[in-house]
Amino acid sequence: MKNDHQKAIIDLCEALLLLETKEEAYNFLKDLCTPQEMGALAERWKVCKLLEKGDLSYRDIHLITGASLTTIGRVARFLKDERYHGYLTILNKMKK
Repeated sequence: MKNDHQKAIIDLCEALLLLETKEEAYNFLKDLCTPQEMGALAERWKVCKLLEKGDLSYRDIHLITGASLTTIGRVARFLKDERYHGYLTILNKMKK
């Protein structure tokens, strides 16, 4: 079953790579995600960008975003310690 799950994730990644505009990406995410899921994704991304600046405490980020300290800590861990570097890849591409 896990193999089917992995295939579905790869298929989703391939679909994401086909998106060409912000409008296409927005519409795809609106179809794919519930409003709560969209909010959670947006919250994590905002937390990521604030953490990357490096000048705010977790408490400050919580006050700005409303994100839980657990969510902020998880985003920070993936930003700094995890091997995937997904956040860093996109942050670096956005700087160019």
